Amino acid sequence: MAMLTSAFSFTRLRAQFIKEVLSVLRDPRSRMVVFVPPILQLLVFAFAATLEVRNVDIAVYNQDSGRWSQELVQRLDSAGFVNHVWRADSQQQLHGLVDRGEVIAALSIPVDFSRRIAAGEGGQAQLLVDGRRSNSGQITTAYLTTIAADIGAEVQPDAQATTPVLVRHGFNPNLVYRWFIVPGLTGILALFSALLITSLSIARERELGTFDQLLVSPTSTPEIIVSKSLPALVIGTALGLFMVAAGVFLFRIPFTGSFLLLLASLVLFIASVVGIGLMISAVSMTQQQAILGAFAIGVPAVLMSGFATPVENMPLVLQWLAQAIPLTHFLIIVEGSFLKAMPPADILSSLWPLALIALASLTMATFFVRGRLQ
Repeated sequence: MAMLTSAFSFTRLRAQFIKEVLSVLRDPRSRMVVFVPPILQLLVFAFAATLEVRNVDIAVYNQDSGRWSQELVQRLDSAGFVNHVWRADSQQQLHGLVDRGEVIAALSIPVDFSRRIAAGEGGQAQLLVDGRRSNSGQITTAYLTTIAADIGAEVQPDAQATTPVLVRHGFNPNLVYRWFIVPGLTGILALFSALLITSLSIARERELGTFDQLLVSPTSTPEIIVSKSLPALVIGTALGLFMVAAGVFLFRIPFTGSFLLLLASLVLFIASVVGIGLMISAVSMTQQQAILGAFAIGVPAVLMSGFATPVENMPLVLQWLAQAIPLTHFLIIVEGSFLKAMPPADILSSLWPLALIALASLTMATFFVRGRLQ
């Protein structure tokens, strides 16, 4: 008993506990790592993570001038989840809006819709849903089908009418979940790979004690930055290409876009992430702080990128912040390259923001690292 008491003292345990708590609370960096990320992530998750669909655009091609088709269009205009209802003049224009991703769903109302509704036969309007956004598309389908079914129930409350909407899903007709999830994982896995490699680079040198040797070496600041960036750039790009190959050959996801444009997008995406990782590494004193910093940045970035929930569902401030996240733009490119032959003009519209983010992040990382080396 005496030996156990000497080996385990509650007094010493209490003293060590107080010491550890005070060491965390006294260190400004530790306070930032422990308290700030959970608070920020709570706020981001509460507003960005939602299974609701809001602020979506839909298109309508109304070939019927009857009462019930006008009533249906009016209810779509006033629906709380709809941001704007596009009026199409032809089936070709309707399909073009879905192809370009300008609307999540397109409703085609036939010429006999009102007559069939009045007769209790079901109007049989056709709904084309963007299958590239399968989760949001299915929720939008449920909303629109409910609105159309309510009209049929008002006309024939006791009749067992057929569903007034026929649903078709473009680009992913069978709603295969892997077709939606694997392209997104390409960006997410490459993001965390590059972010962790660069976040640990300078922090590891400082923790191992080799950072001082680096300071007195003849290596210039640009050489140090490039040497810290290239491994993450190569590994992140290789991992992204591996995921693309796995999607095509293992999961049999159609790849109909331009491989060269996708490769250019992937390199710019990884370059922008490398800049963010170097900034995290420059301000981290230990590898533990670097890892926590990488996840504190990476997890909200994934959530706000549109991977889990559409960006348009988020508050306006978060929508603006999402445009500064490299993954937001890369997901548009990689999903469009897999599920449809995204035109080069559409890819370039998401490619130039990636280039700007990469330039800004690498420039800021240069100043951060240079400040640490001086």
